[in-house]
Amino acid sequence: MEKAKVYFTRELTPESVIKMYETLGRKLPGKVAVKVHSGERGNQNYLRPEFLKPMIEHVNGTVVECNTAYDGARDTTEKHLELMKEHEWSNYFTVDIMDSESDIELEIPNGKVIKKNYVGKNINDYDSMLVLSHFKGHPMGGFGGALKQLSIGVASSKGKRFIHCCGNNGSYEDMFNQDQDKFLESMADAASSVVNHFKDNIAYINIMCNMSVDCDCCNVAEDPCMKDIGILASTDPVAIDQACIDLVKASDDPGRDHLLERINSRHGTHTIDAAAELGIGTKEYELIEIK
Repeated sequence: MEKAKVYFTRELTPESVIKMYETLGRKLPGKVAVKVHSGERGNQNYLRPEFLKPMIEHVNGTVVECNTAYDGARDTTEKHLELMKEHEWSNYFTVDIMDSESDIELEIPNGKVIKKNYVGKNINDYDSMLVLSHFKGHPMGGFGGALKQLSIGVASSKGKRFIHCCGNNGSYEDMFNQDQDKFLESMADAASSVVNHFKDNIAYINIMCNMSVDCDCCNVAEDPCMKDIGILASTDPVAIDQACIDLVKASDDPGRDHLLERINSRHGTHTIDAAAELGIGTKEYELIEIK
């Protein structure tokens, strides 16, 4: 597999998000699902809808999310829609909780751990997907980027539990007591099913700002530990996440080690390795800075 192209700018503006998307040269056809993170109630770090508004309007997209598998403000459709109003997503966009009615199975015949993934049935209403990811740490996955958005992010509530339980129909408590590497491989498996569903009609933008060791799913998250780095865009989900990891490693920011400790203590890059082995992308990339 030849090197993937990952475009990078240090400019963190709404206009730069569009610029990076346009640089990809991949026009997303038809009805576009825009995967965002709605942000748990109380979280201070999630990407605000105002920042993403020009990009979402540029592709005439529908904001999509799925319900969570744990208690909080997003574990039912009713509560999730209310939070979308509170966080003002609904003020600007059409919002679709894709598993509001039910889910569907996506097959993963070559999955390392799971052989199927449960996603919101409304995924079938879309021709393409723009994955807008806030790159940051994560309590369980080590980090969150494009691969997490594709896997846990697109999975239905049932699917999230299935991934966390490594393909077993476990209890809520079982979600947090699995072999770590198998859990990360399950995430890679699930990500591959979404990539294979949309094929070439998908694009990825990772935004490296407000980088806490905690995810936007935490209602009480640590404040960011590193200064902002910039925006990356690619048609390869493996390469874009690897590039973000490498930019963190190359940073001289004093908070870098705190974020890397979170990533490394959870074996976070194992998800990237597993996704590359599944063939949905490559860790070999060319970073092209756009000024």
